[in-house]
Amino acid sequence: MKKTFLVAVFALIGTTVMAQSGSGFGIKAGLSYNKNGDLISSVGEGGSDIVEGAKGKAGYHFGFWGKLDFPKIYLRPELVYSKTKSSYEVAGDSQDYDVSKLDMPVLLGYKLIGPLHIFAGPAFQYTLNNDLGDLEIEDVKNDFTVGLNAGVGVNLGKLGLDVRYERGFSENEAEFIDANVANVEGRVDSRPSQVIFALSLKL
Repeated sequence: MKKTFLVAVFALIGTTVMAQSGSGFGIKAGLSYNKNGDLISSVGEGGSDIVEGAKGKAGYHFGFWGKLDFPKIYLRPELVYSKTKSSYEVAGDSQDYDVSKLDMPVLLGYKLIGPLHIFAGPAFQYTLNNDLGDLEIEDVKNDFTVGLNAGVGVNLGKLGLDVRYERGFSENEAEFIDANVANVEGRVDSRPSQVIFALSLKL
């Protein structure tokens, strides 16, 4: 009886893992904790620059993915719309910095054991829009940038769960000015540093 039960359990696990294995495509969505780069503001004529660190806030993403599966590795390109948010203190006021972008990670994964896998790869990013609270802000210096994704995931049937870290490779700043307080201006780095939690579904 015990042997029959164990055989049934292993058969169920094997069926679950096989359902996610193989090449295919699907959809994904999730939440992230974001923190953009430094904000540098000049206050007053001839005033010294003030460097402010960002306070991280929650963001979200959704998109599509494809997968080319091999015995121990896989290649997974994704196309994702992301919305990130950070908070800065500018002239005594808290301002939220919102960035919308298209991400295209190209991930190389390695299957560790069973449904567990790790992955890493470049993330090509195109900035759609950026907004800094009530301040007037210009477009970012470079619409197109490159970052890095790395993380770990588990596949459960057609569902996949993963957590990853994303980091931009270089600064990508935008100029801003306070329309209400004429002597406050500066620049903010749109490069994100974020931890991303994602749920994916194979179609």
